[in-house]
Formats: sequence, C-alpha cells, structure tokens
Amino acid sequence: MRIAYHGHWLALTRYEYLLLALLLERPGRILSRPQIMAAVWQDDGESLERTVDTHIKTLRGKLRAVRDDEVILTHRGLGYSLAA
Repeated sequence: MRIAYHGHWLALTRYEYLLLALLLERPGRILSRPQIMAAVWQDDGESLERTVDTHIKTLRGKLRAVRDDEVILTHRGLGYSLAA
C-alpha cells in the first residue's frame, strides 16, 4: 500500500494512507469529518473528530515536502476535499 506523489513515494502511516486513498477516490468532493471517520477509522470508536484534522495536517506536510501545492482543501464548516 503505497502512493506516489509527483514521482516520489510517500512514507505514510496506515491512517494517512487510508485518508489520502479516500480523498483520491473522490477528487473535488467535500467529505465531512464524520464521513472520513466512518470510512478511515472504522475500527476505532474512541477516536475524536479532531483526529482527522491532525492527520490532514501531517499529510499536507508530507505532500508539501515533495511539492509546495495546496492539494487538500479545507471547506470551513463542511470538511475536506482533494483539489480536482
């Protein structure tokens, strides 16, 4: 389970991989925190919704280390999407 970004393999944790894969399946579609939690953290009922924010932040950092683009967009009050 690996994802390449602009020719560079990303060193992702399990949840970062699942989160990015989810966004890649739905480019341009806004996913709410509860939708992301249900899809990515299916087995962990004790995770908080802010967990999504933390993983988005680290994932953005890894993507920016390869290329300084804003790939994951924040939609205030709605959720996150992958730039289409």
